Amino acid sequence: MDKLRAMTAFVAIADRGSLTAAADAQGISLPSMVRTLAALERELGARLLTRTTRRIALTEEGRDYLDSCRRVLAQVEEAEAALSARQVTPQGRIALTSSVMFGRLHVAPLLTQFLGAYPKVRAELLLLDRVVNLLEEGMDLGVRIGHLADSSLVAIPVGETRRVICASPDYLRRAGTPAVPEDLADHACIRFTGLIAGSEWEFRGEGKPKRVTIDGPLVTNQVDAALDAAVNGLGCGMFLCYQARAAEAEGRLRFLLLDHEPPPLPIHVVYPQGRLMPSRVRALVDWLAPRLRRRLALPEDAPPKNKSARLPRRRARG
Repeated sequence: MDKLRAMTAFVAIADRGSLTAAADAQGISLPSMVRTLAALERELGARLLTRTTRRIALTEEGRDYLDSCRRVLAQVEEAEAALSARQVTPQGRIALTSSVMFGRLHVAPLLTQFLGAYPKVRAELLLLDRVVNLLEEGMDLGVRIGHLADSSLVAIPVGETRRVICASPDYLRRAGTPAVPEDLADHACIRFTGLIAGSEWEFRGEGKPKRVTIDGPLVTNQVDAALDAAVNGLGCGMFLCYQARAAEAEGRLRFLLLDHEPPPLPIHVVYPQGRLMPSRVRALVDWLAPRLRRRLALPEDAPPKNKSARLPRRRARG
């Protein structure tokens, strides 16, 4: 049997309260509607409706099945609408968000290219080093770095990034080079709260993460301020690899404790689920995801094979 057709007929009966009204709404004969309902009930092995001379009523099984039918038919309608929307030239406003430096280095250049390709689209890019609630703050999509706790989002993986400890050569000459994570307890450490909110840094341990309590002269929520402090010899800092890569490539920072790095953090393009996505947002998601994957697959964000050696100096490409 045509299950979707039968589900549509059943929903029409429940909504209109009679087989006759449902048949008229579907543009079919009453006998055909009766046969469709009977076939559906036989297929399910359950009675969905009780019928009297005056009215029909849903059984308990019918109420449960009605809810399922509505969800399935809504998903089918949304899928068809999304496919049709892809054929429409994107236009209108898009709001998206990302962390500050990642957005500046990776998202903004790709968004500029997208706007050049789709001149009828207008975009608002919100760059913040905190988790933005997409629905509450009116965002259509975002780029998230880190493990996702919000199950209400659709997440498209695009890559990952390392967490690195670094310090300037001048600081290391004065204070010495930490050999193991525990040595950081005796070093001045710069805390960038956009990455780690507390005073513990995580490292790779044997079987489970190792956490080390750190302290130092500066705590800031601004990545550029934390990086400048590290470059100027104030202490050791923990950053995402792409944040510190340019300074490391120029010799202004050195990466430390490479053997103890924690697992890399995933990067996703995310958007709210359960609602029809406008064609302009779908077009931007389809534009961003593959291009971010290519940018994040560049070898600059991979650790060296010989971790005890300095990373080779080379010009950062983003």
